[in-house]
Amino acid sequence: MNLYNDNERFISILSDYGFKVTFGNETDTRFLRRALQALIQSPVTITKVEFIESEIPGLTKDSRSGVYDIACIDETGNQFIVEMQLSKYPDFIQRMKFYSFYRLNTLIRKGKYRFEGLPKIYCIGILAASIFPSISDYHNVAVLKNEKGELIDDQTTFITIELSKFKKRLAYIQTDLDKLIYTMKTLHKATNLKQFPQFWNEEWLEAAIKELDTRAMTPEKRMAYEMTLSANALAVENENKKIQEAINLKNIETVTKSLKRGKLTIEEIAEDSGVSVDFVLEIQRSLAKNQ
Repeated sequence: MNLYNDNERFISILSDYGFKVTFGNETDTRFLRRALQALIQSPVTITKVEFIESEIPGLTKDSRSGVYDIACIDETGNQFIVEMQLSKYPDFIQRMKFYSFYRLNTLIRKGKYRFEGLPKIYCIGILAASIFPSISDYHNVAVLKNEKGELIDDQTTFITIELSKFKKRLAYIQTDLDKLIYTMKTLHKATNLKQFPQFWNEEWLEAAIKELDTRAMTPEKRMAYEMTLSANALAVENENKKIQEAINLKNIETVTKSLKRGKLTIEEIAEDSGVSVDFVLEIQRSLAKNQ
């Protein structure tokens, strides 16, 4: 998924930069507040949000740490964790549980280990790919229920959006949730202003779109955008190096085993391992030196 394209006017909300200047915009929270309200399907307007610490420290030497993409609290004390996941992550729900349970543990400790009056925790995952192949809905809300579907507890609520399952055409989009998802999926492909959907003029979406318009960027925002592109390119390069190193290590192990067996020719080992003859000969020389 290419989220950065110099030929496109609008930056994708799904990109690191796009997510930061829309969902993570601390100076203008209009988009975030309306988006959160849509994601949790609440009729109550969220009038204020405060960003909170997004890093989870390890509680012990061996315990796991982590970083939320977004963590905030509304005016009533409800807590929100928002995570964006672009690549396939079958265990994503486990990560959401880890994050939400840490927040719950923090709230309980702050309340001197008392459980009454706890605020709600909404753990929201926005995923480009599907993690629930047996579920057709693109928006899912999960709380604790019994086998009859009766509610036991909703203090912690897990919400997932699987963007790949959203297939609604523009003519059928009415709710804020569908407007949000449609915008996330299509804005960076938009070119002709006359063809923009009418709802992109709504204040909350217009505020976000303005942040993503490359033609309206100030020099400072342009620099921040370019720095994000540079950081992402470096991250991709480093990740590719790690992948290549892992592949090379695996090839070395495979070729070494074949050479030690002594049953195949150099050419056969190279062909079976998917490497060059020179690669096999280099490993053979290295083994000979270490004998």
